[in-house]
Amino acid sequence: MASGYTRERRTRLEALAELLPHHGLVSRMVGTEDPVLWVWHPSTGRQTIIFATPSNRGWLFLWSPGGQGSAEEPELAAAALRQALGTAQG
Repeated sequence: MASGYTRERRTRLEALAELLPHHGLVSRMVGTEDPVLWVWHPSTGRQTIIFATPSNRGWLFLWSPGGQGSAEEPELAAAALRQALGTAQG
C-alpha cells in the first residue's frame, strides 16, 4: 500500500504529465513506491527524469541538468521543461 508521501508525489507528477502534451512533450510514469516521470521531446530526442519532492518552500519538481520548478505551478514547470528539452544538442 502506498504511503501518503508516495500518493502526494504521484499526484503532483500526474498533474505535470497532463500538461506536457500541450508543450509538445511526451511522458511516462515510472516506479511504484518511488514514482518519477520520464519526459522526452519527440523532435530533439532529449529526455530527463522528473522528481517531485517536498522542500521548505512546498513541493518542487527537479530535473537534470539543474532544472527545478514549483509543483504549485505545474504550467510554469511544463514550459521550463519544453525550453530545456526543445533545443537540439550540437
